[in-house]
Amino acid sequence: MKRFLWLLLTVISLSASAQSTEPLLKFGFLSYEGVLQSMSDYALVEANMQQLQEQYAAEQKRVEDEFNKKYEEFLDGQRDFPQTILQKRQSELQELMEKNIAFKKECQRQLAEAKEQALAPLKQRLADALAKVGSEQALAFILNTDQNVAPWINTAMGVDVTEAVKVLLK
Repeated sequence: MKRFLWLLLTVISLSASAQSTEPLLKFGFLSYEGVLQSMSDYALVEANMQQLQEQYAAEQKRVEDEFNKKYEEFLDGQRDFPQTILQKRQSELQELMEKNIAFKKECQRQLAEAKEQALAPLKQRLADALAKVGSEQALAFILNTDQNVAPWINTAMGVDVTEAVKVLLK
């Protein structure tokens, strides 16, 4: 982040010190997420991810219901169990709970990985479009304005490339 800020300050100071009204270096800016989400295939990726998430949620619910059933059975019979059976059932419940926690973590990891893989072709198309727009407009770089990275941009020195990129992606 410090390198980026240093680069940005250098570009701004070089542009400000130029004698002409045309800046030495121009830059572009856009909302990366906004453009990504406007892509036609993005809705399909989101729908597929929602379906996959629902499948994982259904399995997690099934496993949770199974655990709750065994726990209720344990509570109902714990007064009548000999100590060894009681300890065995407790350790079975503990093991089942640990497996459920591990399964939930694995589901989250797999969902994140699946989303990244599904978005990879879209991100590559977007990167190609950014490179083309940047080259065509002779830009030094294109700044992603997501997450308030650049709360203010001097539009005399920078160019909003959002629409140009969207046109290339259609």
